[in-house]
Amino acid sequence: MRLAVFVSDLRSTVDTLERLKAEKLGIVLVGNGVYHASLKENGKSSPLLDKPASFYVLSEDLETRGISASEVDSRVKVVNYGDVVDLIFNEYEKLAWL
Repeated sequence: MRLAVFVSDLRSTVDTLERLKAEKLGIVLVGNGVYHASLKENGKSSPLLDKPASFYVLSEDLETRGISASEVDSRVKVVNYGDVVDLIFNEYEKLAWL
């Protein structure tokens, strides 16, 4: 199964993600979830980014929070709404929202 998970909260969702099994996992950071793409605590990135997955962050939600694309971790691809639609229809067969 190819699964895309939308993460819309800054609270750690790593435990929940550990229980999800997929042959291909994509994590789309939206809403306050975009902070996972840029925040550094004590010099460490979000533990969410250590998960074996493809990471995407919605550019419009970054801009709303005053975060520039240059502040995004290199493991995360900045995408727009059109890109997210393409991911949903072309790359992933199931969706989940955390």
